[in-house]
Amino acid sequence: MPASINLTDRAAAHVKGFLAKQGKGIGLRLAVKPTGCSGYQYIVEAADQINDQDQVFETNGVKVITDPLSLRYLAGTEMDYVREGLNAGFRFNNPNVEDTCGCGESFNVKEAVE
Repeated sequence: MPASINLTDRAAAHVKGFLAKQGKGIGLRLAVKPTGCSGYQYIVEAADQINDQDQVFETNGVKVITDPLSLRYLAGTEMDYVREGLNAGFRFNNPNVEDTCGCGESFNVKEAVE
């Protein structure tokens, strides 16, 4: 499995527009945190800095920054931006996800093989 994170053209365009409107930020920070009924939740926010241990992926002109622990659960993920009716947001195609909770807010991952 590739140790990378990719954005679709739509997701990259949305992030670039958001960062331009915000007037700051060097890229997108993507992480996971333990939460919810299934185990983990995605955290997506503008990144203002790159920490020493961070991994950085350049995809469609956007820097995607993640910490090493989150990368274990995000490796190979493709992030898209979708609009369905009045709703819009990021959609994750994460090959590490085993199942999601009924509300769709959290997910469980396959055990990492060391």
